[in-house]
Amino acid sequence: MPEPVDSLSAGVGLAVPLCVDLDGTLLHTDTLLESLLLLLKSSPWSAVRLPFWLLSGRAHLKQEIAGRASLDLKSLPVNTGLLAYLRQQHESGRRLLLVSGTDIRIARAIAGQFDLFDEVCASDGQVNLSGKHKAQMLVERFGKGGFDYAGNAFVDLVVWTQARRAIVVSNSPRLVRKAGVLCEVENVFPPPPVDFRVWLQALRVHQWAKNLLVFVPLLGAHQWHDRSKLAAATLGFGVFSIGASSVYVLNDLFDLEADRHHPTKHRRPLASGQLPLLAGVISAPLLFLLGLLGALLLPPAFGLTFATYYVLTLLYSLRLKQVEILDVLTLAALYSIRVVAGGFATQVVVSDWLLVFSLFVFISLAFVKRFTELQLPRREKSEKIKGRGYQGGDGELISTMGVASGYLAVLVLALYISNPVVSQLYRYPAALWFACPVLLYWISRVWLLAHREALHDDPIVFALQDRPSWLVGIILLIIGAIAQPR
Repeated sequence: MPEPVDSLSAGVGLAVPLCVDLDGTLLHTDTLLESLLLLLKSSPWSAVRLPFWLLSGRAHLKQEIAGRASLDLKSLPVNTGLLAYLRQQHESGRRLLLVSGTDIRIARAIAGQFDLFDEVCASDGQVNLSGKHKAQMLVERFGKGGFDYAGNAFVDLVVWTQARRAIVVSNSPRLVRKAGVLCEVENVFPPPPVDFRVWLQALRVHQWAKNLLVFVPLLGAHQWHDRSKLAAATLGFGVFSIGASSVYVLNDLFDLEADRHHPTKHRRPLASGQLPLLAGVISAPLLFLLGLLGALLLPPAFGLTFATYYVLTLLYSLRLKQVEILDVLTLAALYSIRVVAGGFATQVVVSDWLLVFSLFVFISLAFVKRFTELQLPRREKSEKIKGRGYQGGDGELISTMGVASGYLAVLVLALYISNPVVSQLYRYPAALWFACPVLLYWISRVWLLAHREALHDDPIVFALQDRPSWLVGIILLIIGAIAQPR
């Protein structure tokens, strides 16, 4: 990091205005992309109008988007290190300007959140104040070398060519070097690095465990010894995992504001600004295409099921998650689709018993997920949960429906065990009756922990980390072995 400016030049430095970029510099986000995502979420058909707005120039495009999307300004991720430096400069009497390529309405609104800036310069619908246009405006105002500039991207190099000093908000050594060639680098504020762990968190690799459901039809049909079918199920697992990661990224992009108000989700890479929004916008379709290519190696029915899963998940992210009850049914359907897809991948017929049983189990788990989310507004005595259709007082009814769904799943299992066809699949089918109290225990315990606020908001993740849940799974496997599948 370059040495700070010496005290002899401090007085001169205070007379030189400091111009600060917004997106990626003062904020760990891109306000244009955030506004666009909000617009597409509230009005997907607006995507048709984007090319026509762009025909009138980027500044006009930004103006149209800004006029239709309302950002939650207080929740935007701020570069705290740079902000502390700016406050120090402001208290020293230095003149600060917010100079941004974003639309003027957004720039002024954000500047009003800090009470730091003496002036705001931004795109006005006619001129896109970025790159050379920004450099030209600053030279006209202050002359060459008459201002310092804080930026974060290679497009800012043309501004640093005309500046006295540079403040670089980047962890790119190459950008710092190039800026240093053009002018003196006063300070460097590197943002949090985007490493492998950040991507693992963004892609929600730990959630891939849900996709093990594609193996259920193969296990239920007692054909796990068939290597070709096992390979097909494994490929299906990979396709759904990649597709699910694409969906998770899309969901996080469309749910930025709601996540930032959540006690734990605000740490997600996209919501916190640790992962650039552009990286999410690019990776989501690429992951989907990769999953689609894998699906082409399996039977067409699997590919159609995968496409249905993806479209339904998009609808859930854009709208259905905000509709009470329908959101839970959609979540349960998305779980069940994985089971159906596993049957198509392995060309194993999925029984009606399995579908009905899994549907009730997944409805119960989906209600658990919503119930745990309702704990927050209840603690804060709020009437609404942001981004959902429920109110703080709905928890009791949600838990009643969820417990009932879980117990119905056990009833379906009991009816299946009493069916004569089971004796054709197991030598000792009576042993399967022990699975009913085991499942009753697990479902009851999950809901008990949910009421005690001791449950992760995702019950699947909880089950993978919970030792008693692992023990329940082992006991069920032992019961299945004792029943001796034919």
